[in-house]
Amino acid sequence: MTDAHVAVMEAGWGGGVSPFGATWQKTMMWIFIITDALLFSGLLCGYGFLRMAITVPWPKQTEIFSISFIALMTFILITSSATMGTAVGASRLGDRKTTLLCLVLTILGGAAFLGCQAYEWTHIIHEGARLYGAAPGSELAHLGVPAQFPASFFLLTGFHGSHVFSGLVILTITAIRSALGKTPAQNVEMAGLYWHFVDLVWVFIFTLFYLI
Repeated sequence: MTDAHVAVMEAGWGGGVSPFGATWQKTMMWIFIITDALLFSGLLCGYGFLRMAITVPWPKQTEIFSISFIALMTFILITSSATMGTAVGASRLGDRKTTLLCLVLTILGGAAFLGCQAYEWTHIIHEGARLYGAAPGSELAHLGVPAQFPASFFLLTGFHGSHVFSGLVILTITAIRSALGKTPAQNVEMAGLYWHFVDLVWVFIFTLFYLI
């Protein structure tokens, strides 16, 4: 065995079915997260290009959204990420009770976030937001909102919301199986990886769409 091979082995690459000590399930989860991150990056880059390309002034977010309410949504989601991290740590220690409790808290946080997002959608639709732009005679039409604004809102937040909903389904199944003692620590960790990814994506959406 050459020195290069020895260095690679010492760095943690075991080869075979567990490169870097990761099982194929965790490796596939990372591949999925990376590809999904590229998809969200493309959407956000397209959104940024759209804002720079249009000649109509982009509306001020404070005139349309309650930024404090959006900040509350962000806080709820970040808090759920913290409880998810605690669940992963507890599962590694074999503490099934704490794992289940933190999974339930994470599910409640995600559900609360989706509830807030549903309220925000209801509010902006009431104000006249449509996929094709602002409804004629609506409040958004009076503000001179370009058609690209509501379309970007529905696409970015809706696509992210679908990921949150999928995460809640995964967490619910994980919690049920944990209560039955059928979920190994690795499965809780993979659910946590997905949930942390969803939370991180929202931080970028919150910053780029609501604040800038």
